[in-house]
Amino acid sequence: MGGLRQGTLRSAEVPVATTASSSRPLSPPAEPQPGGGILSREILAPAAVVVLGAIMTILDATIVNVALPVLGRDLHTSISTIQWVPTIYLLAFASVIPLTGWASQRFGAKRLWLASIATFVAGSVLAGMSWSIGSLIFFRVLQGLGGGMIMPLGQMMLAQVAGPKRMGRVMSIVGVPMLVVPIFGPLIGGSLISAASWRWIFFINLPVGVVAFVAALRLLPSGARRAGARLDVLGLVLLSGGLAISLYGLAEVGQRDQFLALGTLGPIVLGIALVIAFVAHAFRVTTPLIDVRLFLKRGFASAAVTNFVLGVGLFGAMLLLPLYFEIVRDRTPFGTGLLLVPQGLGAAIAISIAGALTDKVGARRVVLVGVTLALLGTAVYTQIGAHTSYWYLAFALFLIGAGLGSTITPSMTAAYQELGQAEMAGATSAINVIQRVAGSIGSALLAVVLQGEMASRLPGLHGGINQAAALAAHSSGQATAALAHSFGASFFVAFALTAAAVVPAVLLPAHRKASPSAGETPPEVGIE
Repeated sequence: MGGLRQGTLRSAEVPVATTASSSRPLSPPAEPQPGGGILSREILAPAAVVVLGAIMTILDATIVNVALPVLGRDLHTSISTIQWVPTIYLLAFASVIPLTGWASQRFGAKRLWLASIATFVAGSVLAGMSWSIGSLIFFRVLQGLGGGMIMPLGQMMLAQVAGPKRMGRVMSIVGVPMLVVPIFGPLIGGSLISAASWRWIFFINLPVGVVAFVAALRLLPSGARRAGARLDVLGLVLLSGGLAISLYGLAEVGQRDQFLALGTLGPIVLGIALVIAFVAHAFRVTTPLIDVRLFLKRGFASAAVTNFVLGVGLFGAMLLLPLYFEIVRDRTPFGTGLLLVPQGLGAAIAISIAGALTDKVGARRVVLVGVTLALLGTAVYTQIGAHTSYWYLAFALFLIGAGLGSTITPSMTAAYQELGQAEMAGATSAINVIQRVAGSIGSALLAVVLQGEMASRLPGLHGGINQAAALAAHSSGQATAALAHSFGASFFVAFALTAAAVVPAVLLPAHRKASPSAGETPPEVGIE
């Protein structure tokens, strides 16, 4: 889900630190002097390290989609295949998030954070050196496995150092890149591709990662390892395997242009069966990979479903935008990055005021307004043509971003109202997984829809990005119009999915409950 975080929305996971932190208890840092309210260097220094690590994963998610058309042309592959570049990263990212609590106890939070940074940077360098689409997809898995724990682990250690009374101020610092990077990420990615090559969108992580690693050695708090809960290995195999197999089958629909073939329907059915088996397994064990019992609570379930449906529809649509601008409108990667800025800007503005509005009028109203804004913006893209005004499209993209920014935070605020402190860790893990899985499903689904629409309107065109770009550049205006209409039809699927989010949004609590008791810091949610 690039553009605005491929799918990527991230909850701060503050409560994880209070329930699963592996670090040795430290002496509480001195409180700021009266009247100052200034955080000490002992808090700001590790916070800066965590922000540096977060910037890499957020930047990676926001710039990759800008490169997809270039990747498709250079690696000579189709839309349904190139979508695996963001999709497999999100799946790998999601697969390690539930392991964070157990692994931090087993190996120590600081050691694990350093290992995660090293793995992410190694995957980035190898991705930049890729020689084929297969090698790139493989190295993206390595990136995702490294990146998934970076933010949760960093926030665990910050919670340990800052304590509950100052965690809100610390998280406001960590939240800055979540707002700023989605605005400038596409521009940075477009600049790197235009000035050098697509390989530099991965190589850029090397210097940042080295600085973060060295700084972490000195500034992050050390913690002792201790025995923790047993790892739910069977749950990990069932859930991760089921999701990967299902998405493989969905991608094969785009390759074979048929849904009922054994090679496409079989993996989809098998993958769904494995996910169902995971749910049954999770109800039977005491410490499941994801606590599915949380979904029996109306507030949490409605928030989770709202996030999932919006993630599939809107973050999946983020795959389409750079393809449209670069194939149909012949924009450069940098030009595409400029055109995507309004989305990040809309999200940053909306998320900065959504929390205050939620406190005043309740989550349900704010989320429904956000869904309406997203629908209005997406509706514009269902009517997209070969010469639609860029200003019109920019305004629509701003609305989509504002819709996202005003739905995620309020819905999560409502979700945590019904949960006790002991349930927070499992809840933040579950929501993070849901958000990334939604982005991966959306990318795979809309890539298949787009490829099918192109094939139906232009017989002989089977999703090859080189072929589509050549048609738009050198063929008649009729062919270009047909390509644009293919994108419009694909955006209609995103519109329908976004509209479906109204149903779970209506079930959100209408009013905010009492504030958490002292010492409890509700999770904050940012846009990635």
